[in-house]
Order: sequence, then structure tokens, then C-alpha cells
Amino acid sequence: MRLRQAEQLPGHLAKNLAAAYAILGDEALLVLEAADAVRAAARKSGFAEREVYEPGRSFDWSELRHAGATLSLFGARKIVELRLASGKVNAQAAEAIVAWCERPNPETLLLLTMPRPEGGGWWDAPWFGALNKSGVIVEVQTVPRAALPAWLEKRLARQKQSASRKVLEYLADRVEGNLLAAHQEVQKLALLAPEGELALETVRGAVADVARFDTHVAAEALVGGETARYLRILEGLRGEGEAPTYLLFTISSALFALASGERANRAMQAVLDKARRYPPAAIEQAISRAAAIDRAIKGVGVGEPWEEFAKLGLELHAST
Repeated sequence: MRLRQAEQLPGHLAKNLAAAYAILGDEALLVLEAADAVRAAARKSGFAEREVYEPGRSFDWSELRHAGATLSLFGARKIVELRLASGKVNAQAAEAIVAWCERPNPETLLLLTMPRPEGGGWWDAPWFGALNKSGVIVEVQTVPRAALPAWLEKRLARQKQSASRKVLEYLADRVEGNLLAAHQEVQKLALLAPEGELALETVRGAVADVARFDTHVAAEALVGGETARYLRILEGLRGEGEAPTYLLFTISSALFALASGERANRAMQAVLDKARRYPPAAIEQAISRAAAIDRAIKGVGVGEPWEEFAKLGLELHAST
């Protein structure tokens, strides 16, 4: 069974418990919460013990097979956790997962957590098919910036608090790109503010600016036409000491991909999927501006690079 949203997991767990669960995603907080939900449901069904495996390069995969085939020392049912650090499932890991799924032990439950698989066609891989057939696959989706205020609103409601759209947007700006920090800030509000509606002054005084900026987020805001957000991210990157060369590479890659219309790698394609439809002349002008920034970074052109990045965004915005 394949659950394409983590929100579907509680409903499933309330009905039955599968022999194996695979939680795939890059949002550490949501992966952790989904895994916690599986553990809690398993404990209610009598899985009282846990064995955790975090395989490194020299890991002996026979250990996993042995864990699935043997009973607990005290006869209790057990959860066997397999934590993969990479989105690439190597041949040995794939073979071990398939073998587990083909010979499930009712006294053990497999809980696999890993980042979203890398590359294309992973949904057709034997290990994925085996998990889909004998267990449950939970796909943890990232929370895009546009959906973050609603996500925060739900989290606040759990602690009997609410906020206006203005306050939610302010909070979203402070925690953008850092969902674990967002969760912590919401919990902090439960301690520092009373139940009911939160005033902007209360939130402003309690919440730190813990937004995590990266160059792909800047490119996403630029090509998505979110100019105010783009300019704010520029300031964040500049304040964090980001090298303008790397930012230029990311933005230029996005612009060239827009100009060519070709698909890009996974990270860049996620940026392009949110792009507006710009006139070809506007994209060409933006590429020219990027070339000028390159010269400025190298000291053979005029202008201050960070100011030129801002001009690029304003010019692209004016073309729509």
C-alpha cells in the first residue's frame, strides 16, 4: 500500500497494522512524527522491543535477516528499525529488503526510514515493489512556502491557539525552510502565550528568525515571481555569508533551463515547476544580467554583486 501523504497514516494505523512500513522523505520532522506514530501503534499491538540498525559502508546485511528471523530474547514481539542515510538504495540493501518482505515474521515489524529516493524509476525498483506489496509506504512531502501558514495554523490549533493571516505570514517568514525549527517555535508559543488568538506583538517578541535560506530557495522565489520573498532571501544569504558565486550558479542554471525548456536534475526541476511563464526576451535579459554579475564577482565588471542580484529580480518582475 502506498500513502502519498503522511496525513493518511493515522487513519490507516487506526484500522490495522502492516508487517512493514517505509517512510520516505526529506522533512526530518515529518519523517520523525510518522515513525513515532508507527511505533506507538506497534506498542499497542504488543511490539514491546526495538532493534535499530543504521548501516554504514561495512554493515553486515545478514544481521538484518537474522533480526527478522529470530524472536526476542524475552519472547516479546519487536520492531526492527532500518535507518538509511541516503536516498540511494544499494544492491545489498535492496536484496535485504526484498528478502524481508518475501518472508515476513509475524513477531517482528520492519520500520524503514530514509530520504526521498534519488534518481528516476525508483518506484519500479524491486525493493519498492516488495514493500508496496507486503507493507505500507508513506511518502512524506515537503511543505512549500505557500502552504506553510496553513500548516502553522493546524499546529497552533492543537494547542488551542489561533492567529490571523497576517500573524501566520509573519511566523512563516521567520521559519521558512526549517520545519523542525517551526515546530519548536510553535511549542514555544504554547509556553509563552495563553490559549486563544495570538497578537502580532506577542509572536514577534517570542519567535526567533530561524529561517534557513539556500540558493535553490532563492531561485525558486525568483522564477516564481515572488520578488519580495526573493529580496528577503538575498539579504538572508548575504547575512549568512553565502558566496555570491554559488548563488549565481544556481540562478543561472534556472534561467538557462527556462530558456531551453529542458528538464533538469531533481533539485532544479523542483524550482522550475514553480516558475511563471516569462516572455523569452525577459529571460534573455535576466541571463545577460547574470553575466554582468559574473563579471562583477570576478572584479572585471561594474556594480556590487548583491545589488545586481536584486536588480535582476526587480527587472524580471517588471517584465510580467
